[in-house]
Amino acid sequence: MDEQIDTLIQREHLELASIRQRAAAFGIDEVLLSVLLMIILWDTISKAQTLESMISVSNSFLLEYMSIKIIYQTFFTMQYGGTIGKIIMKIRVIELSTLSHPSFLSSFNRSVFRVVSEILFYFGFIWAMLDPYRRSWHDRTARTLVINA
Repeated sequence: MDEQIDTLIQREHLELASIRQRAAAFGIDEVLLSVLLMIILWDTISKAQTLESMISVSNSFLLEYMSIKIIYQTFFTMQYGGTIGKIIMKIRVIELSTLSHPSFLSSFNRSVFRVVSEILFYFGFIWAMLDPYRRSWHDRTARTLVINA
């Protein structure tokens, strides 16, 4: 598989996105989604009197937040080849088999395993730092690659 990726990168003159670009895109997306969640939950959060009650409110909506993340990641990756953070950082996701935006199933798979990686202490992201093609767990399961746009 690695030889095929090497050949593909050389033949198509692709440049892998750096870990720094990917981390910045991740941060942008997290801020956007957190602000969205704060807007959605503003009425509930504003009624909280203490820090503990604010944390309790945010924790009670954890499943909804993960669902929003999966929908956001799936839609933008399928439609535009990357989330708003990736677009700002000028990187994009391609499916290895087509060299274009990932299909719905590939985008959904990537989004779900991205959340799984977050739940498991971000080990999937750490994996990308050790992988020669900078593929995280969600890139491996969805058979995608993140490149410079």
